Amino acid sequence: MSNKVLAAARKAVAESFTGLPAAFWWLWAATLVNRLAGFVATFLALYLTQDMGHSASFAGLVVSLYGGGAAVASLVGGVLTDRIGRRPTILVAQLLTAGSIVALGLTEQAVLIAVLALVVGVVSHASRPAIGAVIADLVPSEDRSKAYSLNFWAANIGFGVSAAAAGILARQSYFLLFVCEALATLCCAVLVFLKVPETRTQAPPVDVDAPDGGAGFGMVLKDRPFMCLAGLAFLVVTLFQQAATTLPITMGQEGRSSADYGLILSLNGLLVVILQIPLSRAVRDRTPLQVLTVAALLCGYGFGLTALADSLALYAATVAVWTLGEIIFTPIGMRLVADLSPEHARGRYQGAYNLAWASAALATPVMSGFVLDRLGANAIWAGCAVIGTAAACGYALLTRTIGARLAAAENTAAQEETAPTGRDDEETAPADTAG
Repeated sequence: MSNKVLAAARKAVAESFTGLPAAFWWLWAATLVNRLAGFVATFLALYLTQDMGHSASFAGLVVSLYGGGAAVASLVGGVLTDRIGRRPTILVAQLLTAGSIVALGLTEQAVLIAVLALVVGVVSHASRPAIGAVIADLVPSEDRSKAYSLNFWAANIGFGVSAAAAGILARQSYFLLFVCEALATLCCAVLVFLKVPETRTQAPPVDVDAPDGGAGFGMVLKDRPFMCLAGLAFLVVTLFQQAATTLPITMGQEGRSSADYGLILSLNGLLVVILQIPLSRAVRDRTPLQVLTVAALLCGYGFGLTALADSLALYAATVAVWTLGEIIFTPIGMRLVADLSPEHARGRYQGAYNLAWASAALATPVMSGFVLDRLGANAIWAGCAVIGTAAACGYALLTRTIGARLAAAENTAAQEETAPTGRDDEETAPADTAG
């Protein structure tokens, strides 16, 4: 029996880590390096309130400006990804990010902090549509869930390490957080420059009747099922944002240290590292919308249960619940975006989906700060449960529409693969019987 279990484990590991191109793994490594020092966004609220002495409302404003920059970057990065290419977009964004992060760490004036937070938000998120498009370009549809899961896994390996390390570094100097993230971002740019090729295979078609030449977001906005998907992602991401806004401020108000918050948050990354691969395998035969429905409920009620937390152990338990939702939500959502987008518009579809995330990052801190100052944290945690339930209902309603669209796309692809090509039977047979 032990031999059978060992053989099954080896097969599971092999299936989880093989079959992907080398360029994907270099991009995976770049993601890991970048997130190993991903300190600033996570600890920005604590830095402003505890180290700089600003109010929770100002901290919420600055974090929202950071999110506003990310919203702009989603649109600009999506267009640049389709127009000038994936690789140039990533490289320029990473270089600008390194410089602006150091500048933010050196700034003490409130107005300049706000401005630089906006700049960092723009340049640090401009590469995300390009990275999503590279994965979609490199990996066939049947392996995309695995690829996005692995990339998310790499991000959280780095996040788990950085969250724990940042709490310790912050005791010495918050400026160390800014310097370390800038250096890691430069290393990421070097890896992409040396090892990740340009993957755009065709230039976008030019529409002479369109004011933007067909390079804008008109076709994306007309895709109603996709826009509904992006809107529901916005709701779920407002839940995730509580981990970087309401949670640290609440823990600080209860007398807990930055090290306590870093320890609790590192559990999120640790659980992703341990459970990402097995959970991704567990849900691989489920329809994507079913998985997203369950994920929304786990996230909503995981954060909702924070209202009952009065010890580090209970805080850890709530983190565990919403982390399970995050593990299955993020890669499945990215896979759906890749499957729904045409090849020439992948950057814009990725940008529009990232805009949902960035818009949540923009809106949530201000709203959370307002509610926290006036109604208290429990009102926010109750709202999280309501939002999670609403998002789950939305995903359930989309199941038939998007499921039919994906099935039609798969049938079209299958017909193209089996269509006569004029080659000998020996050449076509392997393609016809693969997989």
